[in-house]
Amino acid sequence: MNLTLRILIGMSAGLVLGVSLQQLGFPLDGWVMVYGVNGLIDAGGTIFVNSLKLMVVPLVFVSLTCGAASLGDSGHMGRLGGKTLGLYLLTTALAVTLALSVALIVSPGEGAEPPEQPLSYVPSQPPSVKDTLIGIFPTNPVAAMAEGKMLQIIVFALLLGIAISRAGEGGARLKRFFDNVNEVLMKLITLLIQLAPYGVFCLMTKLFATVGWQEIYKLLGYFLTVAGTLVLHGAIVYPAFLVLLGRINPVTFFTKMREPMLVAFSTSSSGATLPVTLRTVEHKIGVSNEVAAFAVPLGATINMDGTAIMQGVATVFIAQFYGFDLAVGDYLTVILTATLASIGTAAVPGVGLIMLTMVLTQVGLPVEGIMLIIGVDRLLDMMRTAVNVAGDGMVATIVARSEGKLDLDVLNDPEAGRVIA
Repeated sequence: MNLTLRILIGMSAGLVLGVSLQQLGFPLDGWVMVYGVNGLIDAGGTIFVNSLKLMVVPLVFVSLTCGAASLGDSGHMGRLGGKTLGLYLLTTALAVTLALSVALIVSPGEGAEPPEQPLSYVPSQPPSVKDTLIGIFPTNPVAAMAEGKMLQIIVFALLLGIAISRAGEGGARLKRFFDNVNEVLMKLITLLIQLAPYGVFCLMTKLFATVGWQEIYKLLGYFLTVAGTLVLHGAIVYPAFLVLLGRINPVTFFTKMREPMLVAFSTSSSGATLPVTLRTVEHKIGVSNEVAAFAVPLGATINMDGTAIMQGVATVFIAQFYGFDLAVGDYLTVILTATLASIGTAAVPGVGLIMLTMVLTQVGLPVEGIMLIIGVDRLLDMMRTAVNVAGDGMVATIVARSEGKLDLDVLNDPEAGRVIA
């Protein structure tokens, strides 16, 4: 049985068990919820996510160092970075534009019910442009790795890789060492993702045993608008880019990306899914290491297509709920702010809400409106993370194709990189 099928079985079983537990009405302080759902099952899900996260920093550092060492002396690094960053920003701008268009047509904020709890929300302060720029460059790379500051790790790995490529025989020996370590890390990922069906089962059981269905019913219009726009973006925008820019069959691409998308859906974390995404892009799609090692970690850090869609719909929803009329200039401001914020707040915890706070502030809407949508954000976060991960793989694949770094034999081989029980 292949890994995808086992993940789907674990996801379905967790969903059924979680809904069943909630419908049976077990008390929150009873032993089933305390020792079962919030104890053993929650521990299993957390262990799975942690097992993926433990791979992120060493994998990004080693893999990106290998990639930069291969590209550093060829003069391709600047062109590769420009294409990658440009595509990420373009898809984010298209995502928020699509979200605004759909939300204005659907009007999810008209007739929405207010939540029962009082509206009170204290937003975190987003960093300034200066602080963001300074924060990209590490003063202590070891501390950056310990704290998981991905942009700083990326910068250090790029600089180290370029230095290795220009250090002669000493650099060649060090590159061989990093190549060997990278191969071992990829094997470790293969071992760890065998746990995915069990981890997904635990995560889905915990989620659906505790999800607030009443909040979803109250905000069904908003929920369906965001979910529908995410589907449209993934089914129209990404395939269009793959066909027009990459000359790649979208069906083949999404078939290969199904495992990281399922893991992203379950964990709601692009960062935790990064090891699975990187392995898939390299070994199942055929993107070379030097492109995948740069594009995928960068995308996991700054690619916010799904979050941008949430921001666009949420802005229209909150404006309609409070009776604000936004002008065309306000919507253009939303597009610009959401696109630029995808880079500016990349390393900040709670990035989605901080980005939305910035957007609402720019167009004069009350930030307390965020409390309207927090109740349904957990399920939507799962969907938008899957879209983000698909976008990471899409950009890496297109850039690799444009650079002649895509192995079409691997891409068209349905058995390439397959994990079997």
